[in-house]
Amino acid sequence: MTTTDTDCIVVGGGLVGMLSARRLAQSGLSVRLLERGSLCREASWAGGGILSPLVPWQYPDAVSALVTVSQGCYPQLVAELLDETGIDAQWVRSGLLLLDFEAGPDIREWVRRHHVVLEVLDRDAVLAADGALASDVERALLLPDVAQVRNPRLGQALAGALPAQGVVVQEHCPVTSIRVQQGVVQGVDTPQGSYGAERVVVAGGAWSAGLLAGLDVDLPVSPVRGQMIQFETPPGLLRHIVLRDGYYLIPRRDGLVLAGSTLEHCGFNNDTTAAARELLHSRAGDIAPMLAGRPVVRHWAGLRPASPDGVPFIGELSEIKGLYLNTGHYRNGVVTAPASAQLLVDSMLGRTGVADMAPYQPPCAVPVLR
Repeated sequence: MTTTDTDCIVVGGGLVGMLSARRLAQSGLSVRLLERGSLCREASWAGGGILSPLVPWQYPDAVSALVTVSQGCYPQLVAELLDETGIDAQWVRSGLLLLDFEAGPDIREWVRRHHVVLEVLDRDAVLAADGALASDVERALLLPDVAQVRNPRLGQALAGALPAQGVVVQEHCPVTSIRVQQGVVQGVDTPQGSYGAERVVVAGGAWSAGLLAGLDVDLPVSPVRGQMIQFETPPGLLRHIVLRDGYYLIPRRDGLVLAGSTLEHCGFNNDTTAAARELLHSRAGDIAPMLAGRPVVRHWAGLRPASPDGVPFIGELSEIKGLYLNTGHYRNGVVTAPASAQLLVDSMLGRTGVADMAPYQPPCAVPVLR
């Protein structure tokens, strides 16, 4: 038996899926959200919540466009969710300090093109900015406007807000197939029943490719494991988000410091390893020596949904009417999620988008249907 009581089904309950459902509901559509496990317990929970790519000028402009829009959205989003649910996702402007970087011509051109504030610091200025850092630092670049959020709390807030907006949320409800007839989406099948809708959004993160495989759609999104560890420190001991040699520290308001992260191609294995724990502990000490002797109080892993160049796939598959994607955000799912959700809704409703849709169109937009 098929239940058809919503305009749109969103498959995936991470930040991208939940924000997509929120924006769809705010646009007047009825929405059902289906999550294979628990809401916001995969990559959205496991990330660090930095509202910027780690080295932003190394990404395509299509990523930068989403980042810029999302950065402008976050203070209001966090305030709205606090008002709606009482949960504070703790938007904090920490600044991003990139150790041992120099502002070459390419970086300065990126800064000019994207209207970003950049400060060039010598050794004394670095240590004055953050006295907890290693004394062997010679120079750094500071992006003072970069902020962070507590992404697990953001997920909790969104989960609490969605039902009040009329979104039907079903956890532990994996989608086993997406039903398509004559090139038009009909809905989805799950162990809990079949659900019909004229629009289906695949926002399944690292699992998105598997959801489309039954339609012979080859989506180049694959899991990349990232492991992180956490320290407890006195609040304020570390002031900035800090990056050095590909590893980073994120200081939370309450004194917790997150250290990350690994990049591991090991399929859908999200186990933690002793080797990664030791590596992250060592690299954290290289950045801030006061962490070298501190114990690790938490260690976890998540699976990022990697696309070939880090640009997510957003929009409708050209040969399956009503089937939309919002996935493949790789390391930048948190920072690009609000803009991605808005771009998806604009595309679906035929409105002028917050960014040019062209760079995000799936390369597999013409599937071979059985």
